[in-house]
Amino acid sequence: MIDRDRLLEITREAGRIAHSRWPGAGHELSSWEKTPGNPVSEADLEVDAFLRRELGALLPSAGWLSEETADDPSRLGNDLIWLVDPVDGTRDFVRGRNGWAVSVALISAGRPLIGILSAPARDEEWCAVAGQGATLNEESIMASARENFSGARIPIDQLPSVDSDLVMVEKPNSIALRIAMVAADRADLVATLRWGFEWDVAAATLIAREAGAQVSDVFGKPLGYNKRDPRDFGVLACSPAIHGEAVARLADRADRLK
Repeated sequence: MIDRDRLLEITREAGRIAHSRWPGAGHELSSWEKTPGNPVSEADLEVDAFLRRELGALLPSAGWLSEETADDPSRLGNDLIWLVDPVDGTRDFVRGRNGWAVSVALISAGRPLIGILSAPARDEEWCAVAGQGATLNEESIMASARENFSGARIPIDQLPSVDSDLVMVEKPNSIALRIAMVAADRADLVATLRWGFEWDVAAATLIAREAGAQVSDVFGKPLGYNKRDPRDFGVLACSPAIHGEAVARLADRADRLK
């Protein structure tokens, strides 16, 4: 059995390392683009190296998949795998905004077993263990239970006219934090219409599910983890009562964009 307290300590320390580089706290930071529009910083790499070392020591039998590490196909032979995004929401991070988090998940047989988000710039620590519920700063949380799709709160910068019946709320750059907002009843619906990587959402989707939200890809199908191609098209997290209507609302757009 994994030492949960030690895992929390490791993730908190990763958050502290990132925060010590964060421009929002007055620190200087070197950053660059891996590809156009895809930023990375020295903090991403430092946190990645720290987590790989410490999580590897905590559970040597587990494989490894991270945004900032070259993918090793040998992970596919592991039942257990660490799935890590050292800084989810790098755009906010490098701009000194607080919409970023360290995301750590332990995957077992293709499903999240433990998920932790450390967001020190927001004084938030999110945690879930499969079958044991979800917490924010060690307090139990319950997801949105909204029953009416119209009026649903969604973290977004601008609503398309077709979605004018929805309500905009704060949008952190981190997709993990946006999903966590549904888990804490700060939003009713989060959806993406693009290809995204497992490490972006693994911890957050477990947190949302354990808090009572319904989570799927944008077509309503289950998400999988530790796949050969570690991507899914779209993620949808919302109150269970509006999940079907959300899938229907997004269907045409998803078909066009996939």
